[in-house]
Amino acid sequence: MNSLLNNSSAPTFDHPLEMLRACHGRIEAQCITLNRLVRHVKKHGGDEQAVQAARAILRYFDTAGQHHHQDEEQDLFPQLLATHDTSASALVTRLAHEHIALDAAWQNLRPLLLNLVEAQAQALDAAIVHQFIEVYAKHIAHENKTLLPLAATLLNETQLRSMGQSMAARRGVTL
Repeated sequence: MNSLLNNSSAPTFDHPLEMLRACHGRIEAQCITLNRLVRHVKKHGGDEQAVQAARAILRYFDTAGQHHHQDEEQDLFPQLLATHDTSASALVTRLAHEHIALDAAWQNLRPLLLNLVEAQAQALDAAIVHQFIEVYAKHIAHENKTLLPLAATLLNETQLRSMGQSMAARRGVTL
C-alpha cells in the first residue's frame, strides 16, 4: 500500500518499530478528529456527522488503540526489559504508568462518545476531551523521541522479527 503523499511504502510487520510510529500518527489523527468533533457538536449538536465521527473514534480506540498498547506492553516492553539496560527499564516503568493514565482518560471519554452515538447526549464535555488529547500528545511525543530510538539501538533482528510476528498475530494477520 502506498502513501498518497509520498509514494513510499507503508510500514509492515517486518518493521515493528515503524508500525508503532505509524500507529502514533493514526492516534494523532483521531485526536484531531476528536478536537473537531467538540467544535462541531457545540455548533450542530449530535447530528449524523457527529455520530459518524464518534463511532469511528470509538471503533479506533476500542480496537486498533488497544492493539497498539498490547503491542507495547506485551511485546516491546518485555523485549526492552530483557536487554537489562537500566535506562530502558526506567523508561518502560514510566511508560507503563502512562498507559494506565491513557486508559483512565479513555474510560472517562468513551461514555461521552457512546451517549452521542446513542442520541442520549447532544454535547461533549470539552475538558474531558482535551484532557484525553493532552495525555496522548505528551505520551506519543515521549515515545517517538525516546522509546522508539532506544528500541532501535537495543533490539536485534531476532527480537524485532518476534515482535512483528506477535503484532501480526494479534490482528489475525499471517506472515
